[in-house]
Parts: sequence; C-alpha cells; structure tokens
Amino acid sequence: MSKTFIVETSARHCHLTAEAVEILYGKGAELIVKKMLSQPGQFACANEKLTVVGPKGSLAMSVLGPVRPANQVELSFSDARALGLAGVPVRESGDVAGSGACKIVGPKGEVELAQGVIAAKRHIHMTPADAEKYGIADKQIVSVKVETNGRSLVFGDVIARVSPSYALAMHIDTDEANAALVGPNQMGEILD
Repeated sequence: MSKTFIVETSARHCHLTAEAVEILYGKGAELIVKKMLSQPGQFACANEKLTVVGPKGSLAMSVLGPVRPANQVELSFSDARALGLAGVPVRESGDVAGSGACKIVGPKGEVELAQGVIAAKRHIHMTPADAEKYGIADKQIVSVKVETNGRSLVFGDVIARVSPSYALAMHIDTDEANAALVGPNQMGEILD
C-alpha cells in the first residue's frame, strides 16, 4: 500500500499570545483571518505582519492564528543566519523552552522574546485514521521520499504527529523545500 500525502512548504512565520497581539497591534486587537490553512482551524492573518529583529538585521514575517499559549517564531536556518541568531534549535512546534531569543516589532509596540525562536522539526500531520491506515504511531520517526525533477530527496528524522484535529500533510521549511525543488501539489511517501 502506498503511504503518500501532500508535502507543504511552511515559510517563516510567528505565533503570538493574546497579550503579545495587544502589545504589537494595540489594545483590543485581535487576529483577523486572511485565509484558512490546510490544518483545521489554522489561518494566515490579514493585516498582522511584524518584523523579527536579530543582531545582524531584520525580516518581515507573517502571523498565523489563532493565538497560542506561547510566542513562537519559526525560521529556516538561512533566516536565522541572516538575522545573526545563533543556537536556534530544531524543535516541534510549541516546544520553545530554552530556545532562541529575538525581538518582534509591530506597528504599536515591540516584544523581547527571551525564548521562542525555533527551526520547526519536519513533520507529518495525521488523523488517528491516517496513522492506523499507514501503520504509524504518534511521535514515530519516519523517512519520506520526495520525487522531483533532478532534486529527488529522502528526508529522514520526520516526526509523525497524530491528532483528530489534524489533516494529512507533511510540513518542511523553505530551506528543505528548496533543497528538494518542492513545488505546489508535491507528494511524499513514507518509506518502510
């Protein structure tokens, strides 16, 4: 049986707490939906952009909603180098304890993050039904083959994240997508 799914590129972005939203965009500000993303309930924000500042420079970044319990900046390693951010760990989303630091700046204020900067660990979102169909357990590490024209690649260290609130899709960052020449409608396959 083929164990295939869509492979999506997750570009640099931020997740914010409700408190940070008010500091960055003003009292009473809320995140406004621009478009829904592939994962149920997740969305790109309409007007909420911010700037991430590091020792060597700054980058504009999109904000994704809804609000989260912790602020998180997800970068590729190319982005981290451009900003001069050293020691950015590879982590699962939400695992920010002891991670990198930066400043985030919005139109109404700024927030110094003592932690929260990560390079997201490549992962596959799966429902329990998907996981059962593919014979995969939550937190299992797998390898995924991506076939492209001239840049086919096998990604190791891919973590399966299983939840009834997910939709089947693999997420990689822009560095990883560029290395494999991943484009729209790219499929990946778990290797046995």
